[in-house]
Amino acid sequence: MTEFHGGDRAANCVAAHYATGNLIAALRQALQAAGKDPSRLVPADLAPVDEFHVRGREATLELASRARPEAGELVLDVGCGLGGSARHLAQVHGCRVCAVDLTQTYVAAAHTLAQWVGLDSVVHFQCASALALPYAPASFDLVWTEHVQMNIADKRAFYTELLRVLQPGGRLAFHDVFQGAGGAPHYPVPWAGHAGLSHLIAPAAARDLLESLGAELLDWEDRSEITLEWFRRIVDRQHQSGPPPLGLHILMGESAARKTENLMQSLAANCIRIVQAVVRKR
Repeated sequence: MTEFHGGDRAANCVAAHYATGNLIAALRQALQAAGKDPSRLVPADLAPVDEFHVRGREATLELASRARPEAGELVLDVGCGLGGSARHLAQVHGCRVCAVDLTQTYVAAAHTLAQWVGLDSVVHFQCASALALPYAPASFDLVWTEHVQMNIADKRAFYTELLRVLQPGGRLAFHDVFQGAGGAPHYPVPWAGHAGLSHLIAPAAARDLLESLGAELLDWEDRSEITLEWFRRIVDRQHQSGPPPLGLHILMGESAARKTENLMQSLAANCIRIVQAVVRKR
Protein backbone atom coordinates (compact mmCIF):
# COMPACT_ATOMS: atom_id res chain seq x y z
CA MET A 1 0.00 0.00 0.00
CA THR A 2 2.41 2.67 -1.12
CA GLU A 3 2.60 4.57 -4.35
CA PHE A 4 2.73 8.10 -5.68
CA HIS A 5 0.94 10.40 -8.06
CA GLY A 6 3.77 11.51 -10.35
CA GLY A 7 6.93 13.61 -10.05
CA ASP A 8 9.86 13.44 -7.65
CA ARG A 9 8.35 15.90 -5.17
CA ALA A 10 5.06 14.03 -5.14
CA ALA A 11 6.86 10.73 -4.70
CA ASN A 12 8.82 12.11 -1.78
CA CYS A 13 5.65 13.41 -0.12
CA VAL A 14 3.90 10.06 -0.37
CA ALA A 15 6.99 8.13 0.72
CA ALA A 16 7.30 10.46 3.72
CA HIS A 17 3.65 9.82 4.62
CA TYR A 18 4.29 6.07 4.83
CA ALA A 19 7.81 6.19 6.25
CA THR A 20 8.45 4.89 9.75
CA GLY A 21 11.47 4.72 12.02
CA ASN A 22 13.24 1.46 12.80
CA LEU A 23 10.45 -0.71 11.46
CA ILE A 24 12.17 -4.08 11.88
CA ALA A 25 12.94 -3.35 15.53
CA ALA A 26 9.34 -2.25 16.11
CA LEU A 27 8.00 -5.40 14.46
CA ARG A 28 10.34 -7.65 16.42
CA GLN A 29 9.28 -6.00 19.68
CA ALA A 30 5.58 -6.25 18.79
CA LEU A 31 5.90 -9.92 17.84
CA GLN A 32 7.59 -10.70 21.13
CA ALA A 33 4.88 -8.77 23.01
CA ALA A 34 2.30 -10.89 21.18
CA GLY A 35 4.05 -14.05 22.36
CA LYS A 36 5.77 -14.85 19.06
CA ASP A 37 9.39 -15.85 18.60
CA PRO A 38 10.78 -14.04 15.50
CA SER A 39 13.12 -16.97 14.88
CA ARG A 40 10.22 -19.46 14.72
CA LEU A 41 7.49 -17.71 12.73
CA VAL A 42 5.00 -18.95 10.19
CA PRO A 43 3.39 -16.53 7.70
CA ALA A 44 0.07 -16.50 9.58
CA ASP A 45 1.85 -14.98 12.59
CA LEU A 46 2.45 -11.82 10.56
CA ALA A 47 -1.11 -11.40 9.27
CA PRO A 48 -2.17 -8.73 11.81
CA VAL A 49 0.47 -6.33 10.53
CA ASP A 50 1.78 -7.31 7.10
CA GLU A 51 -1.36 -6.67 5.00
CA PHE A 52 -1.85 -2.90 4.98
CA HIS A 53 -5.36 -2.79 3.55
CA VAL A 54 -8.87 -2.92 4.96
CA ARG A 55 -9.98 -6.33 6.25
CA GLY A 56 -6.41 -7.64 6.02
CA ARG A 57 -6.03 -11.35 5.36
CA GLU A 58 -9.79 -11.82 4.95
CA ALA A 59 -9.78 -9.48 1.94
CA THR A 60 -6.65 -11.09 0.52
CA LEU A 61 -8.33 -14.49 0.57
CA GLU A 62 -11.37 -13.05 -1.18
CA LEU A 63 -9.33 -11.39 -3.90
CA ALA A 64 -7.36 -14.58 -4.46
CA SER A 65 -10.61 -16.50 -4.89
CA ARG A 66 -11.55 -14.04 -7.64
CA ALA A 67 -8.13 -13.92 -9.33
CA ARG A 68 -7.58 -17.70 -9.15
CA PRO A 69 -3.77 -17.71 -9.06
CA GLU A 70 -2.24 -21.00 -10.15
CA ALA A 71 0.95 -22.77 -9.13
CA GLY A 72 3.91 -21.70 -11.22
CA GLU A 73 2.36 -18.45 -12.40
CA LEU A 74 4.51 -15.34 -12.30
CA VAL A 75 2.76 -12.67 -10.24
CA LEU A 76 3.56 -9.00 -9.64
CA ASP A 77 2.28 -7.30 -6.47
CA VAL A 78 2.28 -3.53 -7.01
CA GLY A 79 2.39 -1.45 -3.83
CA CYS A 80 3.18 -4.50 -1.72
CA GLY A 81 3.79 -2.77 1.62
CA LEU A 82 5.26 -5.30 4.03
CA GLY A 83 4.58 -8.10 1.56
CA GLY A 84 1.84 -10.09 3.26
CA SER A 85 -0.22 -10.66 0.13
CA ALA A 86 2.88 -11.51 -1.90
CA ARG A 87 3.96 -14.12 0.63
CA HIS A 88 0.44 -15.55 0.74
CA LEU A 89 0.38 -15.97 -3.04
CA ALA A 90 3.72 -17.76 -2.92
CA GLN A 91 3.06 -19.98 0.08
CA VAL A 92 -0.58 -20.96 -0.50
CA HIS A 93 -0.89 -20.83 -4.29
CA GLY A 94 2.63 -21.80 -5.35
CA CYS A 95 3.19 -18.64 -7.39
CA ARG A 96 6.53 -17.04 -8.17
CA VAL A 97 6.11 -13.48 -6.95
CA CYS A 98 7.81 -10.17 -7.62
CA ALA A 99 6.69 -7.27 -5.46
CA VAL A 100 7.39 -3.54 -5.59
CA ASP A 101 6.75 -0.61 -3.30
CA LEU A 102 7.77 3.03 -3.27
CA THR A 103 8.75 3.10 0.41
CA GLN A 104 12.23 1.71 0.96
CA THR A 105 11.64 0.90 4.62
CA TYR A 106 8.66 -1.25 3.63
CA VAL A 107 10.68 -3.08 0.98
CA ALA A 108 13.50 -3.79 3.42
CA ALA A 109 11.04 -4.98 6.06
CA ALA A 110 9.18 -7.14 3.51
CA HIS A 111 12.43 -8.89 2.58
CA THR A 112 13.35 -9.44 6.23
CA LEU A 113 9.91 -10.85 7.02
CA ALA A 114 10.19 -13.19 4.03
CA GLN A 115 13.49 -14.43 5.45
CA TRP A 116 11.92 -14.93 8.87
CA VAL A 117 9.24 -17.24 7.42
CA GLY A 118 11.48 -18.96 4.85
CA LEU A 119 9.90 -17.50 1.71
CA ASP A 120 12.71 -15.23 0.51
CA SER A 121 13.59 -17.63 -2.33
CA VAL A 122 10.13 -17.39 -3.95
CA VAL A 123 9.20 -13.75 -3.28
CA HIS A 124 11.45 -10.95 -4.50
CA PHE A 125 10.98 -7.35 -3.33
CA GLN A 126 12.33 -4.13 -4.77
CA CYS A 127 11.74 -0.41 -4.51
CA ALA A 128 9.96 0.92 -7.61
CA SER A 129 7.10 3.11 -8.79
CA ALA A 130 3.83 1.80 -10.17
CA LEU A 131 4.20 4.34 -12.98
CA ALA A 132 7.59 2.99 -14.11
CA LEU A 133 7.71 -0.72 -13.37
CA PRO A 134 11.17 -2.25 -13.94
CA TYR A 135 9.88 -5.13 -16.06
CA ALA A 136 9.57 -5.90 -19.76
CA PRO A 137 6.18 -5.91 -21.47
CA ALA A 138 4.10 -9.08 -21.10
CA SER A 139 6.18 -10.39 -18.17
CA PHE A 140 3.45 -11.55 -15.78
CA ASP A 141 0.46 -13.87 -15.66
CA LEU A 142 -1.19 -11.89 -12.87
CA VAL A 143 -0.79 -8.34 -11.58
CA TRP A 144 -2.13 -7.80 -8.07
CA THR A 145 -2.65 -4.47 -6.31
CA GLU A 146 -4.41 -3.44 -3.11
CA HIS A 147 -4.98 0.12 -1.90
CA VAL A 148 -2.53 1.81 -4.23
CA GLN A 149 -4.27 3.96 -6.85
CA MET A 150 -5.63 6.42 -4.23
CA ASN A 151 -2.21 8.12 -4.17
CA ILE A 152 -1.91 8.32 -7.96
CA ALA A 153 -3.50 11.20 -9.87
CA ASP A 154 -2.86 9.88 -13.37
CA LYS A 155 -5.12 6.85 -13.40
CA ARG A 156 -4.65 6.26 -17.11
CA ALA A 157 -0.88 6.06 -16.70
CA PHE A 158 -1.30 3.76 -13.70
CA TYR A 159 -3.60 1.24 -15.33
CA THR A 160 -1.72 1.42 -18.64
CA GLU A 161 1.50 0.47 -16.87
CA LEU A 162 -0.10 -2.43 -15.02
CA LEU A 163 -1.57 -3.77 -18.25
CA ARG A 164 1.75 -3.25 -20.07
CA VAL A 165 3.55 -5.84 -17.95
CA LEU A 166 0.72 -8.38 -18.26
CA GLN A 167 0.79 -11.13 -20.84
CA PRO A 168 -2.16 -11.17 -23.26
CA GLY A 169 -4.88 -13.04 -21.41
CA GLY A 170 -3.29 -12.18 -18.07
CA ARG A 171 -5.37 -10.88 -15.16
CA LEU A 172 -5.24 -7.66 -13.18
CA ALA A 173 -6.76 -8.10 -9.72
CA PHE A 174 -7.33 -5.18 -7.39
CA HIS A 175 -8.88 -4.33 -4.04
CA ASP A 176 -9.11 -0.58 -3.82
CA VAL A 177 -10.66 2.55 -2.36
CA PHE A 178 -12.75 4.74 -4.66
CA GLN A 179 -14.68 7.99 -4.43
CA GLY A 180 -18.24 7.76 -3.11
CA ALA A 181 -21.15 10.12 -3.66
CA GLY A 182 -20.88 11.67 -0.20
CA GLY A 183 -18.03 14.09 -0.87
CA ALA A 184 -14.43 14.11 0.30
CA PRO A 185 -13.37 11.65 2.99
CA HIS A 186 -12.54 12.75 6.50
CA TYR A 187 -8.78 13.30 6.85
CA PRO A 188 -6.39 11.98 7.95
CA VAL A 189 -6.92 8.49 6.55
CA PRO A 190 -4.37 5.67 6.27
CA TRP A 191 -3.30 6.64 2.74
CA ALA A 192 -3.25 10.42 3.18
CA GLY A 193 -2.80 12.92 5.97
CA HIS A 194 -4.53 15.57 3.87
CA ALA A 195 -6.40 15.97 0.59
CA GLY A 196 -3.23 16.81 -1.34
CA LEU A 197 -2.06 13.19 -1.14
CA SER A 198 -5.42 11.65 -2.04
CA HIS A 199 -6.61 11.14 -5.62
CA LEU A 200 -9.86 9.22 -5.59
CA ILE A 201 -11.87 8.29 -8.66
CA ALA A 202 -15.44 7.02 -8.87
CA PRO A 203 -15.78 3.26 -9.40
CA ALA A 204 -17.69 3.75 -12.66
CA ALA A 205 -14.96 6.03 -13.99
CA ALA A 206 -12.28 3.45 -13.17
CA ARG A 207 -14.32 0.73 -14.82
CA ASP A 208 -14.83 2.81 -17.97
CA LEU A 209 -11.13 3.66 -18.08
CA LEU A 210 -10.06 0.04 -17.84
CA GLU A 211 -12.45 -0.97 -20.60
CA SER A 212 -11.21 1.91 -22.77
CA LEU A 213 -7.69 0.49 -22.36
CA GLY A 214 -8.86 -2.83 -23.73
CA ALA A 215 -9.36 -4.72 -20.48
CA GLU A 216 -12.17 -7.26 -20.25
CA LEU A 217 -14.15 -7.17 -17.02
CA LEU A 218 -14.27 -10.58 -15.32
CA ASP A 219 -15.41 -9.73 -11.79
CA TRP A 220 -16.47 -6.51 -10.05
CA GLU A 221 -18.02 -6.24 -6.59
CA ASP A 222 -18.58 -3.39 -4.17
CA ARG A 223 -17.49 -4.58 -0.71
CA SER A 224 -18.23 -1.35 1.16
CA GLU A 225 -20.93 -2.65 3.50
CA ILE A 226 -19.00 -5.67 4.72
CA THR A 227 -15.95 -3.43 5.15
CA LEU A 228 -17.95 -0.95 7.25
CA GLU A 229 -19.12 -3.73 9.55
CA TRP A 230 -15.53 -4.93 9.88
CA PHE A 231 -14.41 -1.42 10.87
CA ARG A 232 -17.15 -1.10 13.46
CA ARG A 233 -15.98 -4.30 15.11
CA ILE A 234 -12.35 -3.16 15.05
CA VAL A 235 -13.13 0.28 16.49
CA ASP A 236 -15.40 -1.16 19.20
CA ARG A 237 -12.70 -3.63 20.19
CA GLN A 238 -10.06 -0.90 20.36
CA HIS A 239 -12.31 1.31 22.47
CA GLN A 240 -12.75 -1.55 24.92
CA SER A 241 -9.21 -2.90 25.15
CA GLY A 242 -6.90 -0.67 23.12
CA PRO A 243 -4.79 -1.79 20.16
CA PRO A 244 -3.20 -5.25 20.23
CA PRO A 245 0.60 -5.54 20.45
CA LEU A 246 0.82 -6.49 16.77
CA GLY A 247 -1.27 -4.47 14.34
CA LEU A 248 -1.40 -1.81 11.65
CA HIS A 249 -1.02 0.95 14.23
CA ILE A 250 2.70 0.15 14.04
CA LEU A 251 2.64 1.46 10.45
CA MET A 252 0.17 4.32 10.96
CA GLY A 253 1.84 5.75 14.05
CA GLU A 254 0.31 7.92 16.76
CA SER A 255 -2.63 8.94 14.56
CA ALA A 256 -3.66 5.33 13.88
CA ALA A 257 -6.88 5.47 15.90
CA ARG A 258 -7.97 8.73 14.30
CA LYS A 259 -7.19 7.45 10.78
CA THR A 260 -9.14 4.27 11.43
CA GLU A 261 -12.18 6.11 12.77
CA ASN A 262 -12.08 8.62 9.91
CA LEU A 263 -12.00 5.79 7.40
CA MET A 264 -14.98 4.16 9.09
CA GLN A 265 -16.90 7.45 9.14
CA SER A 266 -16.05 8.08 5.49
CA LEU A 267 -17.46 4.68 4.59
CA ALA A 268 -20.61 5.27 6.63
CA ALA A 269 -21.15 8.64 4.92
CA ASN A 270 -20.61 7.15 1.44
CA CYS A 271 -17.54 9.32 0.92
CA ILE A 272 -15.58 6.26 -0.18
CA ARG A 273 -16.36 2.88 -1.70
CA ILE A 274 -14.39 -0.36 -1.51
CA VAL A 275 -14.24 -2.50 -4.64
CA GLN A 276 -12.66 -5.84 -5.50
CA ALA A 277 -12.31 -6.61 -9.20
CA VAL A 278 -10.51 -8.70 -11.80
CA VAL A 279 -10.01 -7.72 -15.43
CA ARG A 280 -8.28 -9.56 -18.25
CA LYS A 281 -5.86 -8.10 -20.77
CA ARG A 282 -7.15 -8.79 -24.26
